[in-house]
Amino acid sequence: MKEEISSNAIIYAILSLNSEITLQKAYLDSGDVPAEERKNEESIVEDLEQAFMEFIGVYKQRKKTDQSLPEIEELLNSEL
Repeated sequence: MKEEISSNAIIYAILSLNSEITLQKAYLDSGDVPAEERKNEESIVEDLEQAFMEFIGVYKQRKKTDQSLPEIEELLNSEL
């Protein structure tokens, strides 16, 4: 049985992923990442960015059928 994900769940996922990407990039830029872990940490950022883009795509499709949803730019400028 296929259950449809709610719009709120999509919004929370987008906001959470956006925040986590920001944190992960700040960690990479901090100089605190041991050299032997850098490649793994960069891979994590890539995976987070991929998931983020997939949720953005789902949200854009949902927005086409539900005009009451906020614009994606409005979401990304809000805080979790």
